[in-house]
Amino acid sequence: MIKLKRAYGPPDKEDGFRVLVDRIWPRGVKKKELALDLWLKEIAPSSSLRKWFGHDPQKWPEAANSAL
Repeated sequence: MIKLKRAYGPPDKEDGFRVLVDRIWPRGVKKKELALDLWLKEIAPSSSLRKWFGHDPQKWPEAANSAL
């Protein structure tokens, strides 16, 4: 089972294998606090897609299918 969790939330014993999928490290979070097993920045959205999307929910359908 895959569960999504914000990087800013505290790790939990029941989280299992923890993977960060983002090109940018979470601001103000120390590596030890995040308790990661793997950081997969290569599969995260590209910088150009992130800038274009700009957290606009209306752009989600197009962003989700993009290969920018």
